[in-house]
Amino acid sequence: MRYRTIGSDPATRREVSVLALGAMLFGSLTDEKTSFAVLDRYVEAGGNFIDTSDNYAFWTDGGQGGQSEELLGRWRRSRGIGDEIVIATKLGARPLAPGTSFTDNPEGLSAQVIREASERSRERLGVERIDLLYAHIEDRGVEPRETVEAFAGLVAEGSVALLGVSNHAVWRVERARALATAAGLPGYEVLQYHHSLLRPRADVPSGLFPEGGLGAATGELLSYLGAEPGLTLVAYSPLLGGGYGRSDKPVPSDYDHPGTAARMAVLREVAKESGATLNQVVLAWQIGADLPVIPLAGASSVAQLEENLAAVDLELTPDQRTRLDEAH
Repeated sequence: MRYRTIGSDPATRREVSVLALGAMLFGSLTDEKTSFAVLDRYVEAGGNFIDTSDNYAFWTDGGQGGQSEELLGRWRRSRGIGDEIVIATKLGARPLAPGTSFTDNPEGLSAQVIREASERSRERLGVERIDLLYAHIEDRGVEPRETVEAFAGLVAEGSVALLGVSNHAVWRVERARALATAAGLPGYEVLQYHHSLLRPRADVPSGLFPEGGLGAATGELLSYLGAEPGLTLVAYSPLLGGGYGRSDKPVPSDYDHPGTAARMAVLREVAKESGATLNQVVLAWQIGADLPVIPLAGASSVAQLEENLAAVDLELTPDQRTRLDEAH
């Protein structure tokens, strides 16, 4: 395994594996035995960066989520896991009532929600301190200063180490970080957005984020990442839910444009040259990027995890990387 640093403060920064494990469906669609097996193998391989959220996976049973955090808590206790494993979670998108969704009834990012939701997450995970806590989705009904100060308060009291943000417009990320800097408070240091080799159409709103598809890592966000050396991008859904290699999992419709065919053609060439799978090339392309990108990939079986783990040691040549970057 290889590692990179997230965070800038020596007191809270962590060395995390360059491949993060998504635990979204653990404890719901992925049963406990399989989830534990995947987690055990990931840690055995040197992985130490696991991602979840307080609302995972509310859509599987019409509830409010929490199954993934609860499973990770049981796994930690059963394995005697301590702070050697970095667990990231998110708040703000938990439905306020069963049978509703974060798109129309989210908990939001008020100071009260941030405190209460973080306490519930710590209880489910069985930790005294959350290693990395994200603001999951935007809440434009709350003043940014309130959210910034509430997150900073958790860091000050020691119940959270690092702060992150996901699925926000870049200008709102910058505004929040500027507020934190001006007040001498800790701010967002990790960005989590959807990012992959294929690029979605910018003019087609995402189904989950209708207002311009705020979940995607746009060119503007990548430019911002390059201009702010203290930031790290955690790239969720890098494998498009199986869209690169499974005939039963087509690439989403917002990728239906000429650039997709061109990039897929180069991806297949590089995979053949490397003796690797398409998924492995995509992950290796992200891991070896000039920008600090950590792919976040889920796995519903040990076999899927093994394929992903092999990407860590796949070295693309400069020529292969250039061809992948420039295909359009």
